[in-house]
Amino acid sequence: MNYLKYTQYVYLVFAIYFIYDGIMKWTNEGTNPFMQFFIAAMAIFMFFFRRRFAKKTGGQNPKS
Repeated sequence: MNYLKYTQYVYLVFAIYFIYDGIMKWTNEGTNPFMQFFIAAMAIFMFFFRRRFAKKTGGQNPKS
């Protein structure tokens, strides 16, 4: 279960990708990038949520 502390960074990778995709769609005329920005905002929220949750439960031993 040591991999769970690294999976929170996947959300940051997704957020960076969707921000990049939203900016690229914003520069093209006639496309709507707001869904990409919404998904990026949710990914950033999930990063901080998972980070706080991992810190809260980090001292517990799940096998006992």
